Amino acid sequence: MKALVWHGEGDIRLDTVDDPTILDPNDAIVRITRSAICGTDLHFIRGTMAGMKEGTILGHEAVGEVTQTGSAVRRFAPGDRVVVSSTMSCGVCWQCRAGHTAQCDTANPNGPQAGTCFFGGPATTGPVDGLQAEYARIPWASNTLTALPDNVSDEQAILLSDIFPTAWFGAQLAGVQRGDTVAVYGAGVVGQFAIASAYRQGASRVFAIDGIDTRLVQALDQNAEVINFNQEDPVQAIMDATLGIGVDAVIDAVGVDAQRPTSGPAAANSEQQAEKFAQEVAEVAPTTNIQGENWVPGNAPSQVSQWSVETVRKYGRIGIIGVYSPSMMSYPIGQAMNKNLTIRMGNCDHRSVTPPLLDLVASGVFDPTRFITQHEPLTDVVDAYLTFDRREEGWLKTVLTTA
Repeated sequence: MKALVWHGEGDIRLDTVDDPTILDPNDAIVRITRSAICGTDLHFIRGTMAGMKEGTILGHEAVGEVTQTGSAVRRFAPGDRVVVSSTMSCGVCWQCRAGHTAQCDTANPNGPQAGTCFFGGPATTGPVDGLQAEYARIPWASNTLTALPDNVSDEQAILLSDIFPTAWFGAQLAGVQRGDTVAVYGAGVVGQFAIASAYRQGASRVFAIDGIDTRLVQALDQNAEVINFNQEDPVQAIMDATLGIGVDAVIDAVGVDAQRPTSGPAAANSEQQAEKFAQEVAEVAPTTNIQGENWVPGNAPSQVSQWSVETVRKYGRIGIIGVYSPSMMSYPIGQAMNKNLTIRMGNCDHRSVTPPLLDLVASGVFDPTRFITQHEPLTDVVDAYLTFDRREEGWLKTVLTTA
């Protein structure tokens, strides 16, 4: 079969590889009909998430049809349409029973203290081959797969594999409640869904902060108040808009690949931290393979962390869903403590978050497809990655078709 394979930083290829097979009674094989490119995938290619194993198939979002099941899989049968959760979970350990499926004690073959097991990630997360392929093996299929009703299309379902649940989870981490004022850092596709999630969870005002105009236009279409950090200082802008108080909650949808401002009043302050940021880049991305404009790590890993702490009110709340490498050691912890902040973070508990969102989509209350901006065949996946990686205007979410 065809699959996108990681061969090293800056080196991904569409290869012909062996079809997956059942390796455990809890496995299922799924024929992938839709996959997608996520910003998290870029970390492995840029080098801001170390520990990838050469030959790993990339991708952690997929919709498809079950073609085969292991003997222990009782919930699914060949022919079933399913959405694949990005994180795997057994469904029976204490963490899973508590709804903390991202921290399943069983799924990660590295042991119960290893943390999240997800598709297409580094050795510490499995490794488990990913979903940008024609077929995939799904460990712990009974809990990792969710059945799709007939009235939910593949296009809608692909955004329930990771992006929508992660954004919803981010708003939950930030404790968004009725009447809250919320700042969402990053207006990529996760940020867009975070805006939608914050409003659905009760926010009265949402600020969207990004440096790419087309993303901010889409945020504006959701009635967010937009701030371009290359034109305004986001800290000053939010403080002015909240009469010096700050927002009630922040959702960090950026993570370690943050970019510092290139112009405007915020650029000078970031420039003063250039050396510090450079040290952080060396810390989180010790090995890179930059090729022109491609595979360039973010040049200010802790920029959004700083802005988040500075723009949330005293006793405010921060939810972090942007990916930070385990080697990232910088955070303005002193400022956060001095403001009595609550900071929660982590990988989405997909299996417990996704089903209610699937109901929203199935009932017609919310259509997530408005955020899909590109459709590409799997055969063109490398070119799609190159364009998405350059943060080109208009590239928000790319869906890959394999059938």
